[in-house]
Parts: sequence; structure tokens; C-alpha cells
Amino acid sequence: MARAIMIQGAGSNVGKSMIVAGLARACLRRGLSVAPFKPQNMSNNAAVTVDGGEIGRAQALQARAAGRDPVIDMNPVLLKPETDTGAQVILRGRRFATLRAREYGARKHELLPVVLDSFRTLAATADIVLVEGAGSPAEINLRAGDIANMGFAEAAGLPVVLVGDIDRGGVIAQCVGTHAVLPDADRDRIVAFLINKFRGDVSLFDEGVTEIASRTGWRPLGVLPWFDGAWRLPAEDILDISSRGAGPVKIAVPRLNRIANFDDLDPLAADPGIAVEIVPRGRPLPGDADLVLIPGSKTTIADLADFRAQGWDIDLLAHVRRGGQVLGVCGGYQMLGREIVDAEGIEGTPGRFPGLGLLDVTTEMAPAKRLARTTALHPDSGTEVQGYEIHLGVTEGPDRARAWLTVDGRPEGAASADGRVRGCYLHGLFASDAFRTAFLGGLGAAPGTLFYESGVEETLDALADHLERHADVGALLALAAEVR
Repeated sequence: MARAIMIQGAGSNVGKSMIVAGLARACLRRGLSVAPFKPQNMSNNAAVTVDGGEIGRAQALQARAAGRDPVIDMNPVLLKPETDTGAQVILRGRRFATLRAREYGARKHELLPVVLDSFRTLAATADIVLVEGAGSPAEINLRAGDIANMGFAEAAGLPVVLVGDIDRGGVIAQCVGTHAVLPDADRDRIVAFLINKFRGDVSLFDEGVTEIASRTGWRPLGVLPWFDGAWRLPAEDILDISSRGAGPVKIAVPRLNRIANFDDLDPLAADPGIAVEIVPRGRPLPGDADLVLIPGSKTTIADLADFRAQGWDIDLLAHVRRGGQVLGVCGGYQMLGREIVDAEGIEGTPGRFPGLGLLDVTTEMAPAKRLARTTALHPDSGTEVQGYEIHLGVTEGPDRARAWLTVDGRPEGAASADGRVRGCYLHGLFASDAFRTAFLGGLGAAPGTLFYESGVEETLDALADHLERHADVGALLALAAEVR
């Protein structure tokens, strides 16, 4: 019989995803069959599963830590923001609806049976299920119909471990305040707490741990120091990506308003031979960039309009005139074309929208989304790439005749006549060390020393060691309850 425990946070971005990934690897090394699960996630950085759906990027990383392929049941509800007040709802890997926040709140109760079914399906394959909450249970204004935190814990009968983030300050108030505002039944579900992201001498917080324990009655499981290797793992938030390289080659990445599937940037940011600059809205694209990389977008047409509003279209043309190179991936590829046609209004108002005009291609939006895990070949270098496709729309035009990738023998992508502007739908290109070395060599970079995929594995092992060293992992797992 599988057992399960839920990790919730005293706030957002306290490190729940990282802790679950580390626990998953620790369980795997203990000989346990372990599965990660998140009832509801909100992210435009999605992963394609082996069963043909999409889930949050963090759950895909947790699956990797658990030694499993990612499947849709690991994240049955994924919210992909399209506006400040609305999101596309992905249910068990497929588009369910596009709802405004208030509409979604009114319909959440419909999703709980599906979420529970996914949880039990997953539990049937594992010794232990590690469940991750979303945001914080202290948001009691969202408790009615909740499927992400205490609502799910109650429905599944799960104990909860609360994680507090000491790095942002006020962690005693985070934990004790959560205890104070929760209704009695929810409060009683929390059986223990962890403190995360401590910098310095951990013993200095001994009294703080005692205060939290005495004021809440929860069992302390440890204080986790800041994990320095976190940057080597795929980021779920674009704000978590920072370049570690200081090489002579610079890649500029405009931070689109609805940037999506930006995991293409993780291997580049980790490569010591290059410098990656994420350009925020309101700042020009740097004039000394060797490559401008336009990433994916959840709402391509709106982000294209915002691209122009930032003046980045002018900067990009100047970059090309100086001899710089351009790469567009997915939504960025669509923007580089002559036109985007959205006859059905899939992204909003129906119409035809002029692109940046750097590739002689046109994209026609269509309601069917392509989701595929893909192996591609880069003929110029003879290297193979493992990646994925996740997009709406079909792109065709004369520059497709200069496709620079092949997938199952078919051409993929497009290139300008001089080869300095390229685009494709394939995400994950740069995780391949051989391809990344060949591509960056075309920009003048020296052969790289980064082994990206093996580095992720080493970091997951180091993360598990970190948890075993600083937290009582055995006690945490012993608190798990049987799945009913």
C-alpha cells in the first residue's frame, strides 16, 4: 500500500519544488519507488510527458529525480496565464478551457474528482507519493473549493509538512501566522515544519526553531542551509535564471511579457563560455550581443505587440545590420516571420498581424496544439538533439526550404538566405552538449566544458545529500499516511 505526504509552503517560492525533488532522489537511493505529484500548478514553463500531455516543468524535474518518466497524472491541473486575470486550464495534459480567475474559482470543485483519480492512479505505481502544494494554505480567502493545498490534503487524508523561507525574513511570523489563521481542521493536518534557505551559522536559529515548535506544537525536522547548486537545475521561473558565464560571446534574451518554455536558456546560462543577458522590459537590446534569442511565448501575438512597444523591433534590425545572429524558438520563431494569421481568434481578436519580417514565412494559428517529444538531427554538425514541441500554429514559406534541422526525416525550422536569422519549433536544443558546442562555435565561442545533463544528475544527488545532512528525512517519511 502506497503512502503519501504533502509539502506545503508558508508562502510562495519558499523552495517546495526543490525540496520535493531532493526528497524524491533521496527516496530513490533508499530503494523506494517514489512519485511526485502536484494537484495544481501555475506556470507557462511546461514539459511534454511520455503519454502525450503537458505538466509543469518542476514536476518533470521531480520525475527525473525519482527515476521516472514524466506522466500527466503527476500534475493533473496546470494553469497557464494568458492575461493578468485569466489562464488556459490544462486538465490531465490537455486544454480544458480558458477561464478568468473568478470563473476558475467557481469551477474548481469540478476538478477535484479528476485530481484525486490522478493521485490514486499514481499511488498504485509507487511506495510513496510526495505531494507538493501551491502558494500557501494561509491564503484562507481561497480555501473554498481548494484543490491545491488543504482542500486536497483533506480530500486525500494527507499529513502536511510546512516549509518556511528564512531568506526573505520573518520566518517565525510566516509559520506561527499560518498556524494562527488556519481553521482547526486544517491546522491539525500540519504535523511538522522545515526551515529553508538559511545563510550562515545554522545554530544561530536554534531558539527560533524552539519558538515555532512551542507556539504551534509542530515537530521541527531541520533547518536547511542555502543550496548553492540550485542554479544548475532547470528553473521554473524566468527570474531564477542568471548567467554563470563570463565568456566573450554574449546572448541577449528579451524577457517577453508571457514568456513560456524558457528551459532552452538553462544550459546556456550554465555554460561558462558565454554570457546570457535577460533583457527586462523597458531596456534596449544590448548593442554588443552576438546572438539575440527570442524565446517561446504563451500569447505570441500580444507579446509581438509588446516587443514593438519596447522598441525591441528597432534594436533587432540594428543588430542584424551589424552582422549579429538571431534565433527564434517556438513563439519567437513565429514572430520572426512576415505575418501571423489568427482567423479564429485563438489568441484574442481574429485578424492578420505583421511579424518582424526577418524570415520569409507565415504562421497560421489553429486550435490543435502539437505536443511531442522529439529527436532531431542538425545536419551541419551531424549532432543529434533530444527535445520537444509544444505549440499552436503551422509555419510555412520560402525560408522553410533552408530548414536547419530534420525531425524523422522531415525539415524543421527556417533560415534566412544569409543564414544569420533562424527559427524552429524545437525546444531543448541546447541541453545537447555536442549541438550546443557546434552552435556556439558558430558564434566564435571556444569548445565548451559543460556537460549539462550529467550536471543535472550530479546536482540532484547533491541536493539529496543536502537534505539527508540537514533534515531528518527518515522522520519525514515516517509521517506519511497510507493512501486511501
